[in-house]
Amino acid sequence: MDAERKSSKAGDRAAEGLREATSKDEAKTERQMGHDLAKGADRFEERSKSSDGRSAEDKRKG
Repeated sequence: MDAERKSSKAGDRAAEGLREATSKDEAKTERQMGHDLAKGADRFEERSKSSDGRSAEDKRKG
């Protein structure tokens, strides 16, 4: 079972490449916007509102 969960070297390289690409894309977006993107819980709330203008808490309430 442990062998099934162990990541391969190719998988590790792919994950690292994805992290780098994401970081570059985020930096590009921040430059275009002129400010840093929200992080953590603030980012979750920002993304939730961007979809329909309502916060995640408002959506849960109905």
